[in-house]
This record gives sequence, structure tokens and C-alpha cells, in this order.
Amino acid sequence: MAKPSSRGAGAAENSDGARRILQAAESLFAEQGFSAVSMSAIAETAGVSKANIYHHFATKQELYMAVLREACSVTSGLLNDMEAQGVPLRESLPRFAHAHLSSLLERAEFARLVLRELLEEGPKRGKELAEQGFAPSFARLVGIIRGGQASGELRADLDPAMVATLLIGADVFFFEAQNVLRHYPEVDFAENPRRYTDMLIDILLHGILPSPAR
Repeated sequence: MAKPSSRGAGAAENSDGARRILQAAESLFAEQGFSAVSMSAIAETAGVSKANIYHHFATKQELYMAVLREACSVTSGLLNDMEAQGVPLRESLPRFAHAHLSSLLERAEFARLVLRELLEEGPKRGKELAEQGFAPSFARLVGIIRGGQASGELRADLDPAMVATLLIGADVFFFEAQNVLRHYPEVDFAENPRRYTDMLIDILLHGILPSPAR
């Protein structure tokens, strides 16, 4: 796994030049895949020299992970909103689910790149993506769900990581399968992501068994 550069990646990624490099890299990675993209092509698209890329990012792998962190910052911002709102989970979870799915649909090419990388590169890429991209946001979501358990909003006997996995997994499935779902006569939510996430959260919170008679 590529080691973080000693240059201070977080600060470097905030410079104007680095921002152009990241945008160019995301576009090319999404279009062609990680292996097919050269640093020269990224430099040309960003309008900088290849030496300038190496000033910010030691390797193509490090640049790819920086692009991934940038994509994950969207989810981090959604979690910030959840934590700042101070509203019950029954209200904040639907908002998160819809915003998360919307972010997948809006950055569809890059989302497909990440999924393709997971399928093609297997355990090696999965470990890198977890450690340098997804794990912090997932841990925060688990923590929010665990907080809901502690406050009595959610069942205490549930595994919060499982709840988070179901929520994220359902969004990813919709993203991957929307073009198929829209051709199923039984499915009337393929063109309405908000309705999909509302129904998803309703099932997560209330299950599929009938409510006991009062």
C-alpha cells in the first residue's frame, strides 16, 4: 500500500494547483480507469507540468487516494450535518440516506470507478480504500447509530455496523441497479430516489412484520 507522502498531503491538496490536479485526475480515472491513466495525461488535462504533480503527490497511487479522500469528503460533510442538527435519527437518517444516494448519482462516473476497482483489484484495493477513504466515515456513521441506541431511539440489541452496512449497501445497490429497476413493472420508485430512501428508512426503522395489536 502506498504510504502517505511526507509533503503533508492535507495541506497540499488545498492549493490551487493541487485542486486542478485532483479534478483532472478524477475525470480521467473515472473515464479510463486507474491503470490506463498516465501522470502525463493528468498533467496535460490539469494544465500543469508533470513535475508539478510530483511536487504535490509522490506517486499515481497517492494521487488516486487523494481523489478518493476528496470524494469521501462529501459523505463526511453529510455526517457533519447529522451531528450538528441535533434532531432524532428518525429524521436525520432519511436526510442522510437521500443525500448519500444523491451524491452517488451526481458523481456516477467516479462511483463506478471505485466499484470497478473493488471488483478488479480484490482484497488489495479493498484494504487501501478502507484505510485511506471509507473507514473514517463508516466509523462515524456507526457511532451516530450507536448514539441512537444509547438514547433509546433504536434497539440496543442491534449491531450498529450492520445497520450502517444495510443503509450504505441499499444506496449502492440502487445506484448500480437503477437502469434495470426502471424496467421492472413492479418497481415504481426507480425514477424517484427520495421515495426509495424514505421507504428504505421506514423498513430499517420499523421492519416488515406487522405491528402488534394494541
